[in-house]
Amino acid sequence: MDQRPTFDWTQARAFLATVEAGSLSKAARALGLTQPTLSRQVTGLEAGLGVVLFERVGRALVLTDTGRDLLDHFRDMGAAAERIALAAAGQSQALEGRVTISASDAFAVYILAPLLAELRELAPGVEIEVRASNTISDLQRREADIAIRHLRPVEPELIGRQVGEWRARLYAAPSYLDGRGRPAVPGDLAGHELLGYAPVERLVATLVAFGLPVTRRNFRHVTDNGLVLAEMLQRGLGLAVTPAEFARRMAGIEPVLPDWPGIPVPLWLIAHREVQTSRRIRVVFDFLAEALNRG
Repeated sequence: MDQRPTFDWTQARAFLATVEAGSLSKAARALGLTQPTLSRQVTGLEAGLGVVLFERVGRALVLTDTGRDLLDHFRDMGAAAERIALAAAGQSQALEGRVTISASDAFAVYILAPLLAELRELAPGVEIEVRASNTISDLQRREADIAIRHLRPVEPELIGRQVGEWRARLYAAPSYLDGRGRPAVPGDLAGHELLGYAPVERLVATLVAFGLPVTRRNFRHVTDNGLVLAEMLQRGLGLAVTPAEFARRMAGIEPVLPDWPGIPVPLWLIAHREVQTSRRIRVVFDFLAEALNRG
C-alpha cells in the first residue's frame, strides 16, 4: 500500500503564493480568495505532507527549514502547471476568445484604444482586455498574452518584435513658458520646474546622460501615472519629457529646445513563445505590429 504523503495543486499554489507575497492576506488577494480559505489550503498541505512549512514570528510568516527545502520542488510544479496551460492555450485555433494586452496607461489611452475599432472589424469574435499599467506584466505567468514594452525581452520563453523607435522630447504649456521664459539651450533648465516619473533619481540620471543638466531639485511634481503627468503638463505645472507620439495627442503644449535630439524610445511587442501558435493571439499580435509600424 502506498504510504506517501498526498496533496493537490490547489494547496501547492496557495503555498507558493504565500511565499511570494509574504503574507496570507496579500496572497489571498493575488489569488482572488479569502484569507481563511487560503489559510485552510496551506494548513491542508502541511497536514497532507506531515510537515510544518511556516512559523509565525510576530505577525510575519517565516519559512521553516523544511519549507525552504521543499520550495524549489513546488516552484518546479508551478512552472510545469504554467507550461501545461500555455500548451493548451496554444492549441486553440479558433479566431474567438479573449486576448489580454498589457501597456502603459498613456500608451493604452493615446495609441492602443484608437486601434481597437479597426481590430474589431478584423476579428469580431476576439474579445480584448487592456491592462493599463506602468508595471511590466509577467507574460510567463499569463498576466497578459501580449505586452507592449520599451525593452527587448531577455527571458528565453518570450519572443519579441521591435515595431518602431520613438523619440521622447521636451514639452511645456504656453501658460508655463509665458510666465517662466522659454529655455534656449539645455543650460537654461537650471531655473525651471520639471515634471517626471518616480523614482526621480533614475529619471534624472537618464536625462543627464542625454544632455539635459537637471537635478532632483528641478522636480517639484512627480507621479507614477502617465495620464496624471499629461494633465499636469497641459495645466502648466512644468516641463516634461514625453514621446512625441503622446504629445501630438495632447492639447495646448509646445516643444521646448527643438534642437535637442531627444531620447530614443524603442517599441517592442512581446508574447510567450508557446502561445504564438494560438491563432487569435497571432492575429492580434500581427495586427498591432502592422498598425504600430504605420506610425
